[in-house]
Order: sequence, then C-alpha cells, then structure tokens
Amino acid sequence: MVNAWTVASIVAVVAGVVGFFTVLRGSAFAAHALPNGSFAGAAGATLIGASTLVGLAVFSLGGALTIGLLGRRGRHDVATALTLVMMLALGALFLSFSSEYAPAVYSLLFGEVLGVASNEIAPTAALAGVCLVAVAVLYRPLILSSVLPEAGEAHGVSRFTMEMSFLVVLALATTMTVPVVGTLLIFSLMIGPPAAARSLSDRPAQAMGLSVLIALLVVWGAIAASYTTDYPVGFFVGTASAASYALGRGYAALRR
Repeated sequence: MVNAWTVASIVAVVAGVVGFFTVLRGSAFAAHALPNGSFAGAAGATLIGASTLVGLAVFSLGGALTIGLLGRRGRHDVATALTLVMMLALGALFLSFSSEYAPAVYSLLFGEVLGVASNEIAPTAALAGVCLVAVAVLYRPLILSSVLPEAGEAHGVSRFTMEMSFLVVLALATTMTVPVVGTLLIFSLMIGPPAAARSLSDRPAQAMGLSVLIALLVVWGAIAASYTTDYPVGFFVGTASAASYALGRGYAALRR
C-alpha cells in the first residue's frame, strides 16, 4: 500500500502537469493513442527477451515522432489515428506469437498500482523528474505556442518544434506511467483533472497547480475506495476524473 500511494502520487503530479498542456493544445487523442499503442512495444520486448520498459520507450517515442511528422503536412487527428492503428496492428502480431501474454496485457491496459514493487519506485521517480524538468524548460514557448501559435511564430517559436517537443514529453510520461498504472488510468488522469482545472482558472500556473491537486485527490481517493470495496482502482479513477470535470464545468457556468 505504501508503494501504491507513493507511485500513484508521482504519476498524478506528472499527469497533472503534462495533462494541462495536453488539454490546452487539444491533444487528447494523442494522449490516448500513445499509451494504448505502446503496449505493442512491451509485447515485442517480451518476445525477444528485452526489458518491457525499453519496448515501451521505443514505441512511445516512435509513435510520438510519427504523429508529429505526419501531422506537419496533414490533419493531426488523421495522423494520430493512423499511428495508433499501426501500433495496435503490430501489437496484435506480437501477441499472436505467444499464448502466455494475456495477464501482462491486462496489467498494461488496466494497471496494477496495488501490486507495485519497491524496485519500481526509483525508476518511476527518475523518469518523472526528467519529464518535469523538460516541461519547466519548455514552459514559456510551449504556453505561447499552445495559446497563440501565430504570435509564437512571429516571436521565433517554431510551431513544429514545439509540437515535436511536447509529443516527446508525452511519450516520456507514457513510458514512465504505463508499466505501473496502465494506459486507461493515465489517460483518465491526464484529461479529467486538467480539464477541470481549466474550468476553474484562466491563469496557466494556477490552473496547472489545481490540475496536480485534483489528480492527487483523485488517485488518493481511488486507492482508498479500492482498498475498502475491492473494486478496481481504474474504475474509481475514471469516474472521479469525469466527475471532477463535470463539477468544474458546473462551477464555471455558475460563475458566468
């Protein structure tokens, strides 16, 4: 339980920060595609006897670069969909070579946050630190590129460079979180709390702080509820994330 609370808190902080830019840039589809498609990398790594983390990293980064390059000249949503389909197809191929991978696939999709081992905490914390440092370095140009891309271009901030940089950060967050919390849980945390925070504040720094706070409350409440009821953590995370967004929108409507 101590490991679960520690790792879930680390994941919530990263999800709150990266998710803020995901919502701000309208990149929810990419945040869905990279975690779900990256499981193919884990399946391929298992087949050849390599580290699952390495497989996730290769496919997450490859998917991010593919989305960025294909989306430069075409529709971003089409590029994201094609990349997701390609990774899922490869995942289906890798899974067809093994009949013993079903439990691992379930773990990658839905997570096993209550079964986190002690030796998984340090790598997760290290990757989280790298991810947060990258966001801090890119913060100002990324904000400008997200809100006013034309003005950013006029000030020398390349829209394509910022898009590629953000997708790489998103791939890093995916690599860090999927092995311990699963694709569905990280997607819920990366969209629900940040969207709720955007409804509560128009100030970027304040909204990001609220996003992290809401994400922490969601995962802490989900772990406690799962421990009490024996229902899956992902169920409580998903419903609480959606509920936080609904409450945020309701508050914004009343304030207007």
